[in-house]
Amino acid sequence: MDYERQPYRRCGRSGLLLPAVSLGLWHNFGGGKPLDSQRTILHKALDLGITHFDIADRYGPPLGAAESTFGRIFPRSMRDEVVVTTKGSNPMWDGPYGKGNSRKHLLATLDRSLERLGLDFVDIYYLHRDDPDTPLEEQVATLDHMVRTGRVLYVGVSNFSPERTAQAARLLRQLGTPLLVHQPSYSLLNRGIEDSLLGVLEEQGVGCVVYSPLAQGLLTDRYLDGIPADSRAAEGRFLTADRVTPEVLAFVRSLSELAEARGQTVAQLALAWALRDPRITSVLVGASSPEQLEANVAAVDNLDFTHEELAAIDRAAKESGVAA
Repeated sequence: MDYERQPYRRCGRSGLLLPAVSLGLWHNFGGGKPLDSQRTILHKALDLGITHFDIADRYGPPLGAAESTFGRIFPRSMRDEVVVTTKGSNPMWDGPYGKGNSRKHLLATLDRSLERLGLDFVDIYYLHRDDPDTPLEEQVATLDHMVRTGRVLYVGVSNFSPERTAQAARLLRQLGTPLLVHQPSYSLLNRGIEDSLLGVLEEQGVGCVVYSPLAQGLLTDRYLDGIPADSRAAEGRFLTADRVTPEVLAFVRSLSELAEARGQTVAQLALAWALRDPRITSVLVGASSPEQLEANVAAVDNLDFTHEELAAIDRAAKESGVAA
């Protein structure tokens, strides 16, 4: 483990530090992937100072496969040196108790996650999304119960509105289990959290770990010459070809020129840009190879932007038509 390879940032007002770049297991740890290649990626992550692994009960396919794979390849001797997270809320089995944020479902799906992971506890447990059919008081009381029974160390929410995030933070504080972190989507193509959510998190002392900082691969040079047959857009499972628009391509070409001047790739610039705000604790990246992961982590070698560079990025977004 190379703890000097990248910076670590404090998560909100907690005592927990997370690496600037963390590994998300959304896409590349499902069934059908060679176990040895996944083990190689995990070991490379540890070599790069990645101590934070983000999973969810539903990640696969099939459902639960990412947790099961991680459970098979994770070296238990390093348990005290890493942060393992998972999430609940998702439809996981048939019937009325197989989904949502009721106490009934969340406690059951946590038990199943721990069994697949082969762990006694997870470091962070997220509500993957808000559940309008379950009172927020019940949702946060269940998180508090998880902590008090020793199966979870910290709790978070994902994809919650700013208003519901603030309310959840206040309720959890009253229970004595602070809200550690929020996990939203954030990238140069999706800047919505800047309007309100980041201010709420700062006010409440909550960290921010963002997913899709590369917009499912759009913020790379992958699609500048068309849609490769083996690409995510061609597969259409998480990124559809209709999102590879002329406006997006024009923006990425402009970013490519700015990145080259910084000695970075487009992806490295996009990750560094997301980390420019001190309220962002960490960015989650996926990886289909050790080389891709190493290239993404190299974004931390140049995290500073001049005012001129930031203005040029905003201008390119506006001129290309991707700015909100």
